[in-house]
Amino acid sequence: MTKLLGINWRVFWILFGASIVGAIAVIPFQFTLQGILLSEVPLEGLIFSIIINSILFFVVTFLGLFLSKKIGFGVPILERLTEKKEVKSYLKSILGISIGLGFLAGILMLIADNLLSYFGGISLDVNFPPVWQGFLGAFYGGVNEEILMRLLFMSLLIWIFFKIKKTDDGKPTYLSIWIAIIIAAIFFGIGHLTITSELSAITPAIIMRAILLNGIGGVIFGWLYWRKGLESAMISHFSADIIIYVIYPLIPL
Repeated sequence: MTKLLGINWRVFWILFGASIVGAIAVIPFQFTLQGILLSEVPLEGLIFSIIINSILFFVVTFLGLFLSKKIGFGVPILERLTEKKEVKSYLKSILGISIGLGFLAGILMLIADNLLSYFGGISLDVNFPPVWQGFLGAFYGGVNEEILMRLLFMSLLIWIFFKIKKTDDGKPTYLSIWIAIIIAAIFFGIGHLTITSELSAITPAIIMRAILLNGIGGVIFGWLYWRKGLESAMISHFSADIIIYVIYPLIPL
């Protein structure tokens, strides 16, 4: 019963468990951004929120794994681990590029944000949460957002395009994959407007900022999911968030 409907259920439970940890870890970060004191929130409210997130990611993880198998994408490290195959060499092969591109994404996003603020007057007045909260919040970005945006949403788009047109050897076309990467990156940016709305009025300029900044990371993470697997996108996203929410706030400006 480790595989049913083409899903490796051991991988499913690992990803689902990690998503619960991510949803809990991000709570202090989110509350600080919104100006909410954790002590002001009823315990039952926190528990309810965690339960809702758990139900959501149960479905998202299941569908993501189901669709990713249909298009030949996957979670190679966890699959190797659960099947008792050699993992170390593959992990070493993706670690450098994943962290490096994550750092690059974080730096490019910060540069773009500062340029938009300096030349275009497009900025948010945000007080960065403490670095320990930023570190915990990075787990949500690296795990939950990648399960949602890459494993599920990007896989869904590629699967739809795959049904319309495929290569002669029965694989998704490069064009369809790149279109899916870009669309997922755009929606990745739009998705961040929920938290942005707590900090600023949503204007066309703010929407453009969200799509541009998060789109930079979204394209990089999407490419890594395609070429290296979901874990690579997760590592890269986590690394980018470390640059933005942990290292950058420590730089004296």
